[in-house]
Amino acid sequence: MAGSLFLFYAGSAFCSGSFAVLLAAVIFVYFCYWLYARSISSPFNSKFRRNPEPLITDKKIRDGVLKQGFATKKLPDELDAIVVGSGLGGLTTAAVMARMGKKVLVLEQHDQAGGCCHVFEEDGFEFDVGIHYVGEMVEGNINFEIIDQLTNGQLQWVKLDDDFDNVVLKKERIPIYTPEARWKKFLLEKFPSESEGINRFFLLKQKVLNHAYGFMLLKILPRRLANFLVSSGLINWITCFYRYNDMPLVETVQQLTSNPKLQAVFMYSFGDYGTPPGQCGFAMQAMLMDHFVSHGGYYPRGGASEIAFHMIPTIEAAGGRVLVRAPVSQILVNDAGHATGVRVKKGQDSFVDIFAAAVVSNAGVSVTFERLLPKQIAEKSGFLTPHKGVHPGYSCIQAFVGFEGTKAELGLPAHNIWYFPESYDIDKVAHDYLSLSAAEAAETTVPMMFLSFPSAKDPTYNERHPGKSAAILITLCQYDWFAQWEEERVKNRGEEYTALKMAFGRQMLQRLYDLYPQLEGKIEYLDVGTSVSQNYYVGYSHGEIYMLDHHRERFQPEATVMLRSDTLIPGLYLTGQDVMTCGISGVLLAGVICASAVLHRNFFFDLLCFLGKAAAKSFMGKKSDVEQQEKEKENREEVVGNGYSNGSVNEISKTG
Repeated sequence: MAGSLFLFYAGSAFCSGSFAVLLAAVIFVYFCYWLYARSISSPFNSKFRRNPEPLITDKKIRDGVLKQGFATKKLPDELDAIVVGSGLGGLTTAAVMARMGKKVLVLEQHDQAGGCCHVFEEDGFEFDVGIHYVGEMVEGNINFEIIDQLTNGQLQWVKLDDDFDNVVLKKERIPIYTPEARWKKFLLEKFPSESEGINRFFLLKQKVLNHAYGFMLLKILPRRLANFLVSSGLINWITCFYRYNDMPLVETVQQLTSNPKLQAVFMYSFGDYGTPPGQCGFAMQAMLMDHFVSHGGYYPRGGASEIAFHMIPTIEAAGGRVLVRAPVSQILVNDAGHATGVRVKKGQDSFVDIFAAAVVSNAGVSVTFERLLPKQIAEKSGFLTPHKGVHPGYSCIQAFVGFEGTKAELGLPAHNIWYFPESYDIDKVAHDYLSLSAAEAAETTVPMMFLSFPSAKDPTYNERHPGKSAAILITLCQYDWFAQWEEERVKNRGEEYTALKMAFGRQMLQRLYDLYPQLEGKIEYLDVGTSVSQNYYVGYSHGEIYMLDHHRERFQPEATVMLRSDTLIPGLYLTGQDVMTCGISGVLLAGVICASAVLHRNFFFDLLCFLGKAAAKSFMGKKSDVEQQEKEKENREEVVGNGYSNGSVNEISKTG
């Protein structure tokens, strides 16, 4: 009977020409219901956000979260996924899956969770090892919302100085300002004869950003469709991103301006992705500069370890665990070629096999396919075949320096320094330095260096480490400079190794004193990390600072499709820096992409819906505030019009 009535009314509507309207209404109602049902199960929801709680500094409590040692009795039953590596990419993937009710086990080879987000303490000083500053940590930005949601609103960010970066060329200091309009204005005043080149630089940068979706498309579309777009050449009709990527950074900048100093300013921050300007594309530099210039630099309040500290509880809430001192020696594969679990080394000769429906590797392409998978399985992936877009990047040397005195006492800034003391041709500087032998480099005054004061960026540092200050000095290096000590025991690699690394440390200290002479004679702690240190603590294979090199070939369409979360091995997925790019933004996006691939649900759609709802709520809130202000203004005008004084208006406002 109901069906007959529906057909009758539908037929009447059709006859009256209203069927299309009825159909559209039905589709609209269904779509709204679908959106509502999806939003309820979304991993991104305002209900997860709590007001920030006081900073937890108790070491026992923090270690209870970050340093949970591996033991078989701690393994959850009926795991949905295993993540190899507790860097931010792995934690993000696990946290998104946990929000969907999935039980995920994260295994970390080091003695604390966090990967490059971990910190270490020595002699009362705290040093970060990978998070020196982050861009776009403002409400409404996709990067901020991902990490804010997955940490339940507990991770707080501190804004750096407006000149978040200072590039020092020879002896001249040039600030890099936020917002972009201020920096552009500064450059036009600093280089008045270069207005055309400066305007073209900002225009070209914006064009790259307008087409950056083309890079994301090949990561999130179904693999077959992505391969078709590349093989047919249609991707270059859809986006110009890959054309901008093929434009060498050095040559592009040289076409914009003949001023060598301005060229250096446009390229100074290549160390943020570890590839010299002559080897990378303009697109990579454009995306990086916009990331910081748009809103400035930010630093985690309480230090870099706050990221993992607040994300791990999200994973545990669904029954998952994050366990350290759990080196994965092999990814297990069944006879059908499907990844089924991992083998964890326990002691010298003991192993524990753990199984799950999905295995996610945050260990990087090189480690995953060269060390963790059986060779016959890895060969099917295509990663063992030499590919010009896939090879490890450069390594780095880091000097960790501790000083007696506070930020105010020592006059330390809350910004970074990029120091090129010898030449404006910073690409040649990098090329010449990286072409040296270890012995030659150790006796050469460091020609390029990044300098950061984490103690000056975090307002809680002095509360947690009274009367102390810390500096991080970084320069690029070749893995081969220290490779001969790879197999030696950490902190016991011999006098020759120690002498070599400390020679680099002294060279870097001299550059520090060039810029901050007041620090000379106030050092209380100094240690130096090398490429083999990087391998030991973070689990890399070639001491690389940012895993795969960020050269032009890596971002060409063919390599972009190759470096996806969904691999050609069923049950095995990738997350982390090799999927998108290095840096917090890159690994956050990679984490969401990977979770989408594992659970066959596009979480970017959920994220965009959440951002849309948040923006609408913010807009309505602002609209209500404006309406309230207008109403109060009308009331004031009415009161004044009736002969009351301003004092009377204030009294009326206070009494309601």
